[in-house]
Amino acid sequence: MVRKKELSGREKAAALLISLGPELSANVFKHMKEEEIEQLTLEIANVRKISTSDRESVLKEFHQMAVASDFIEQGGIEYAKDVLERALGTQKAVDIINKLTSSLQVRPFDFIRKTDPSQLLNFIQGEHPQTIALIMAYLESEQASIILSSLPNELQADVARRIATMDRVSPDVLKEVEQVLERKLSTILNQDYSSAGGVQTVVDVLNRVDRGTEKTIMESLEIDDPELAEEIKKRMFVFEDVVLLDDRGVQQVLREIDTGDLALALKGSSEEVAEKFQKNMSQRAAEMLKEDIEYMGPVRLRDVEDAQQRIVNTIRKLEELGEIVIARGGGDEIIV
Repeated sequence: MVRKKELSGREKAAALLISLGPELSANVFKHMKEEEIEQLTLEIANVRKISTSDRESVLKEFHQMAVASDFIEQGGIEYAKDVLERALGTQKAVDIINKLTSSLQVRPFDFIRKTDPSQLLNFIQGEHPQTIALIMAYLESEQASIILSSLPNELQADVARRIATMDRVSPDVLKEVEQVLERKLSTILNQDYSSAGGVQTVVDVLNRVDRGTEKTIMESLEIDDPELAEEIKKRMFVFEDVVLLDDRGVQQVLREIDTGDLALALKGSSEEVAEKFQKNMSQRAAEMLKEDIEYMGPVRLRDVEDAQQRIVNTIRKLEELGEIVIARGGGDEIIV
C-alpha cells in the first residue's frame, strides 16, 4: 500500500484559503506580507483539485491550531497544553503546541500581558526609562497606552522617544529583564535578535492614549527631536485630519458617531473641520448642528478633547475595517 504524501505547510495554507472562498481569503491576505501573498497565490494557482479527505484534514488542523492559540492567549502555554491534553491526548497536544510555538514564536514578556496595567505600572515605574520602554514595546498597544498615560509627565516623552528609536534587542538583555520581572519564566524560545519598538509601535500607543497625553508627548518631542515628531505625526490621525477624508468617508463617519459628540468636538475645532462635516450633511442637519454648538455655551476643554477622541477612534476603526481611506500623502494617492 502506497503511503499518502503529507501536505507541506504552504500546501495546507493554499488548501485552507481555497476552502474558505475568495471573500474570506481576501481578508486573510490583508494581514500578510507581500512576499507571503505572492507565494500563496502561486501555490493556489498550481492547485488542480483538493480531495475531500485533505480538505477535512486541513480544516480540522486549522481549527485545532486556532483553539490552541486562543488557550495560549487566555492562560499561557502550560494552560493550553493542559486543556488540549485533556481533550486530545498528550501526544496530539504536544504536536499542536510545538507547531504553534514554532510558527508564531511566543513573544517575550508573555506572562505580563494579562496583568492589570495599574499593577504593572506600580511594578515598573521605578525602573530606568530604557527598561520601561523595552517592556512597553512588547505589550499590547492598549495596555501600553494606559501605562504611558499614567507615567509622570517628565517621563512620558522620554519613554515614548526610547520606544520609537528602539531597534533590535539582544536576547540576553531580554532574558535578564524578564528574569527580574518573573523568576519562573523559561528561556527565550527564539535565540535570534528580536525586533521591538520602532516608530509604528509608539504611533500605535499614542493612537490609544487620551488627547492630553498625546499633546504633551508630541509637544515635547517636537522640541527634543523634531524629525522623529514629524515622522510620528505623518502616521497618526488626529481630529483635525478629518479634512483628509473624502466626502464619502465623512458621510460614513457621520453614520457611526453621536451627534452630541460631534457638536462638542466641533466646539474646539477650526472652521475648516466644521465645514468638512457640514457640507456632507443635509441642510437641515447642518443648521441643527450649528444651533447645538451655539446654544451649548462654555464647555470644559477636557470634554471637547474626549469627544474628539471618540470620533477619532471611530475613524481609525473604520479605516482598519477598510470602509474608509485616509489620504495621508506620500504614496496614499487613490486611483478610481
